[in-house]
Amino acid sequence: MPKIRFQALEQSRRREHTTISESGKRSELFGKNVFNEEKMLQFLTREAFDNVKSAIFQGNKIDRKIADQVAEGMKAWALSMGATHYTHWFQPLTGATAEKHDAFFDILPNGRAMEKFGGAQLVQQEPDASSFPSGGIRNTFEARGYTAWDPTSPAFIYKTTLCIPTIFVAYTGEALDNKAPLLRALHAIDQAATGVAQYFDKNVRKVHATLGWEQEYFLIDKALVKSRIDLSTTGRTLVGSFSAKGQQLDDHYFGVIPPRVLSFMSDLEKECTQLGIPVKTRHNEVAPNQFELAPVFEEANLSVDHNLLLMDVMEEIADRHNFSVLFHEKPFAGINGSGKHNNWSLATDTGVNLLSPGTTPMKNLQFLTFFVNTIKAVDTYEELLRASIASASNDHRLGANEAPPPIISIFIGKQLNDVLDELEGVSKGKLSPEEKTELKLNVVGKIPEILLDNTDRNRTSPFAFTGNKFEMRGVGSKMNCAKPMTILNTIVAKQLTDFKKEVDALIDKKKLKKDEAVFNVLREYIKTCKRIRFEGDGYGMEWQEEARRRKLSINKNTPEALQVITSKESVALFKEMDVMNEVELTAHQDVELGAYIFHIQIEGRVLGEMVYSHIIPAAVKYQNLLLENINGLREVYGAAHKKVAEAQLNILEQIGEHIIEIKKLTDEMTDARKRANSMSMRNKKAQAYCNNVKPYFDSIREQSDALEKLIADEFWPFTKYREMLFSK
Repeated sequence: MPKIRFQALEQSRRREHTTISESGKRSELFGKNVFNEEKMLQFLTREAFDNVKSAIFQGNKIDRKIADQVAEGMKAWALSMGATHYTHWFQPLTGATAEKHDAFFDILPNGRAMEKFGGAQLVQQEPDASSFPSGGIRNTFEARGYTAWDPTSPAFIYKTTLCIPTIFVAYTGEALDNKAPLLRALHAIDQAATGVAQYFDKNVRKVHATLGWEQEYFLIDKALVKSRIDLSTTGRTLVGSFSAKGQQLDDHYFGVIPPRVLSFMSDLEKECTQLGIPVKTRHNEVAPNQFELAPVFEEANLSVDHNLLLMDVMEEIADRHNFSVLFHEKPFAGINGSGKHNNWSLATDTGVNLLSPGTTPMKNLQFLTFFVNTIKAVDTYEELLRASIASASNDHRLGANEAPPPIISIFIGKQLNDVLDELEGVSKGKLSPEEKTELKLNVVGKIPEILLDNTDRNRTSPFAFTGNKFEMRGVGSKMNCAKPMTILNTIVAKQLTDFKKEVDALIDKKKLKKDEAVFNVLREYIKTCKRIRFEGDGYGMEWQEEARRRKLSINKNTPEALQVITSKESVALFKEMDVMNEVELTAHQDVELGAYIFHIQIEGRVLGEMVYSHIIPAAVKYQNLLLENINGLREVYGAAHKKVAEAQLNILEQIGEHIIEIKKLTDEMTDARKRANSMSMRNKKAQAYCNNVKPYFDSIREQSDALEKLIADEFWPFTKYREMLFSK
């Protein structure tokens, strides 16, 4: 066994398990490190508190005088908690978070020192914007960019730093992050949904989108991850023969959580609780060493921030427990990858979930209104929704018989399909009293009863209704939820805006009553968006053929999926909803294409290094051993051991054939990568990497995995699947 693998396994064997400690009530720790309403009441003046609440709930601007008061209170709280620094915590287009720490410490003109933090430092900072991806919005020599405080997401203390959630914009005003477009999309959905909700309840003043994510991840021994160049550099194994035992027995799913993992989870949940992340569910997932964590749902902006913070905290806690946490969507071939299901709904300030049926026909008409409009929005903009989950790493997972296919469809269950079919048959125009009674009692009135046991779940559906929310299942494990949430809320906002215009026109011009106008518009939507509803197996080839007949987009890879972002229709949509302008959309597309190129480029380089520097030398070394043994047998025994020598000679020849083929394929891949690198246009370059470079990965892997099976274990240079997936 190579030295590095031996050391890694020995370190794992000798490690002492951390003591599991789950004592104490989580509720008493919740939000301990968050500048929430309780802390604001304690550390802010009444004027400052009222202004912050107004900014959060009404979107009112906080003036500089009030900002100074907030900063003073925030500083006092942070210092009382042991904080020494503050930072504007933001989400650049890298997909991760970013921060620059400044000390509260400052020197006065008289030479004395003091802790200083004012409204100017709270509201706005100027980090260097030149080295963050901007998609051409900023040149590398133009460094000025601004972070601006987002009061709707509370500040928190992590370690010894006060973290202030912010947006990140260019000097010229365009968004350089994922948070600013999300906030705009949430404002759009608030305005559009509130107008429609007031058809049913005049007291509604605000609607906010809610999000509950389900974070899947792998935990692998840190030393074993470090022993593999591919896993530690790219986040996934580029080569590796399947373990004899994988997930085929289904014995890991919901099984007993291993003690060392449970210790990690306990520490993680304690840290999350103090940071105000409402984690609730934990369990073993399908694949070996795969797990899931899920919180209680929250307002979408805060939920996105919490998910990004969670991933940072997970990596630190995992390191403490000598684990590496893997967020890559497909770190191991042959077993399930990881997703991040986004459970989305809409809630009013009166406490009503707009996607949850009520106890009266009127409340159910409200439910049907938002339910059908969401379906219509997804049908109209299914290609944009597909683009929102596109990435180089997620391409390995989508449609791989474990995750939703890259074709967007909606699953609502047989009984709700029956309801929509009945509504489709409603007569057009004014309804007779008998028709109204029949409709409200026989169709609308039965919805709560239907939803008690709606139908079995369809795990192959990328967008499924699950009782009181829609579950977007194609989001990748390491993605920033802001991307799909921005697009989903934008398209639903646009659809609700159009719906209200149509209903108002029927009321004003056709003199229809409100419920009749609503039914008439919903009826037409149900007819026109039938193609997006699909109840069958999304994994089968039959669905792809059916999807083509329905004229649904089938964008199987990221370069294809991203093209729609800058289409004429997309530009008009985002402009009308005031979410992103054409410059920002083009920038986002350019950054996403660039990220795709770099990911495939890095994987190609790492794979080439593995082949040339590790796999071929290991194969040649083992060949030499076989040759020595064959020659020794012939010298000592002559023809007496001819069969033994021939058997080893056969292995020798097989290894030689695989060496020839893997060298040839790797040379060709390297040449293809060089040709792709010579291209200047991002979209052409991304397509070249996708179509001309990436296909070599599987072919090279096939040759490598064949060599792994032929070469003695002690000669193979990489930690094997069975060692990584079943280490405790």
